[in-house]
Amino acid sequence: MVATLAIAVAAGILIGLSLGALGGGGSILTVPALVYLLAVEPQSATSASLIIVGITSIIAAISHARARHVRWRAAGVFGILGSVTAFGGSILNRSVDPQILLLAFAALMIVAAGAMLRRTRRGHDADVPTPNPAETEEMHPSAVAVTTKPAKVKINTSQVVKLVTSALVVGFLTGFLGVGGGFLIVPALVLALGYTMPVAVGTSLVIISITSAGAFTERLGTGAAIPWEIVVPFTLAAIAGSFAGKIITDKVSVTTLTRSFAALLLVVAVYVTVQSAMAL
Repeated sequence: MVATLAIAVAAGILIGLSLGALGGGGSILTVPALVYLLAVEPQSATSASLIIVGITSIIAAISHARARHVRWRAAGVFGILGSVTAFGGSILNRSVDPQILLLAFAALMIVAAGAMLRRTRRGHDADVPTPNPAETEEMHPSAVAVTTKPAKVKINTSQVVKLVTSALVVGFLTGFLGVGGGFLIVPALVLALGYTMPVAVGTSLVIISITSAGAFTERLGTGAAIPWEIVVPFTLAAIAGSFAGKIITDKVSVTTLTRSFAALLLVVAVYVTVQSAMAL
């Protein structure tokens, strides 16, 4: 039991670090960690993941909201749209073979790693430090409004289509695989709405919490087994890790963090593929 607790805490800290620093990514490791490190059955792991990721995301979003890095209207619209398809994905989850489910997870991890690496190559102001409002006020008092008030962004039809499509896809993946989908949400907010990385990360965390809640709501009446003795310490450790992740973003290049995490995803994807293929 002590070993299980230690593993749950270590895995939780890693996932929390990613959520706090990158606004996503970490949730995609939650299910493999629960299945391969903590021996949780795949379907139960996806349900447990929704609890861990949803709670950690909303708490991690608090510090981002204080820094005015959350766009609540966009988060609400994206989250509501995603919750619709999250129900469908959650229903489909129960009819899929556990090993096929894990193979789908491996494929998703490879896609996520590729998306993260492409984002670092494009730049997207990942390495631009977030201005401190207090410091800005000392230098340029009139600049505070620029750094604290969200800029109005004009979007065209193509951008709306991309945003809606992303919301529907993220919702389905959240319900089907128990992932937050931040690796899709953050690029969508940057590309479709022109958000800076800090704002996209903060808004992404709120969206993840909404879609996770929507997917878990569908599972409430299904009798899904939740290993609470694992979920509770895992979640608490993830929350602690998310606060540390927010601190890390102020000291370490987001590009470096993203590339390192993408490499980890590829390694885990290979492991999951081999294990699942052998079990079929």
